[in-house]
Amino acid sequence: MELFKGTNFDFLGKKWPFIIASLTLTAAGLVSLAMKGGPRYGIDFRGGVNMYVKFAQAPPIEKVRAALSAKIPGEITVVEIPGTQELIVGTELQDEKELAVVRQTVTDVLSSNFGQTAGKLDLHNSGVQKLADRLRDPLGRASAGLNEQQLQELSKAVLDFRDGAPNFGIIPSLDRLSGVAGVTPAVLNVLKQEVALSPFVIRSVEIVGPKIGNELRNQAIMATIYALAGMLIYIAFRFEWVYGVAAVLAVFHDTVITIGLFSIFNKEISLTVVAAVLTLVGYSMNDTIVVFDRIRENLKVMRKETFDNLVNLSINQTLSRTVLTSGLTLLSCLALWMFGGPVLDGFAFCLVAGIIVGTFSSIFIASPILIWWKKWADSRGPATGGAGSLAGAGAEAKKPAARRESVKAAK
Repeated sequence: MELFKGTNFDFLGKKWPFIIASLTLTAAGLVSLAMKGGPRYGIDFRGGVNMYVKFAQAPPIEKVRAALSAKIPGEITVVEIPGTQELIVGTELQDEKELAVVRQTVTDVLSSNFGQTAGKLDLHNSGVQKLADRLRDPLGRASAGLNEQQLQELSKAVLDFRDGAPNFGIIPSLDRLSGVAGVTPAVLNVLKQEVALSPFVIRSVEIVGPKIGNELRNQAIMATIYALAGMLIYIAFRFEWVYGVAAVLAVFHDTVITIGLFSIFNKEISLTVVAAVLTLVGYSMNDTIVVFDRIRENLKVMRKETFDNLVNLSINQTLSRTVLTSGLTLLSCLALWMFGGPVLDGFAFCLVAGIIVGTFSSIFIASPILIWWKKWADSRGPATGGAGSLAGAGAEAKKPAARRESVKAAK
């Protein structure tokens, strides 16, 4: 399928506005990174805690943020997951030993501001042992005493009911517990006296220690560098070294601009973003190689064509493929960015920005580098200009004349 046939757009004749725009974006990103002291790393890299908090009603985001910021030092992030009545609460963590303290602080702050339990045990944020300890004596006084094993089994059954479908952590009413195995009317009466239902529950906690965060950050940087180095070696072997240099410079350009955009828009760089960057590296490199491969093919059959025109023709010949692949991929990533929610925001934003920048870099960055190198090699004379198929494209057309001269000299 071809969207465009026989196009003859002068891409390289219009390269300077795009190159200037690229330099401007690069400079703006680097200035932003310098002013902010580097990228804004997520909890994955700097170390911290992510708590997933579910509310019974629509969560009051600003009130939660203000309440937590007043009690917990350091940066606090509160992000809503659309359609779930859940918040992701992120806090910094200097030491893994602080996890229990931070979690308890978050629970206490939310309880004091949004869920007064009047001294009762918060059933939504308690474990089996806490519930068993709270019920042991009251059940005995109510003549509904259980041995230790029965008490543990009862507590576990109640919490399993809380966490399973359709409650998923939030029980609308204690009366719902009447259907739980072991909850007799006497036990239910004790539960109503001893426990309360706060309007929120901390569903899960993710933790990354500072040391692990540093290791992950270093590994992410090395993974990107190794990917670029491996592609440089492959392209140098498959084509010529200058093709590899041009492709790697274009991909490096894409990566720098994308990271710069993250800094400009104050977005976090997390492990999912690193995955998107590596995806971008491969995608942009593939797009560049398609153009380079067409240039190499045309060098064999258009030996009398100037190199500038040959490169421009090659870009036009691959234009339909570029629009189809990049356009469809971009639409998918736009959908992820618009409807994927905060969890996928960084990943999708990276792909959207990277695909746009990577597509134009294959045309307006990588290809001009090849042309610049050809002109530079020609200016150095035959010793340099005749090295390899790229530089020797014009020399091929002169071989028949050179052959006649050699035959004449022999006679």
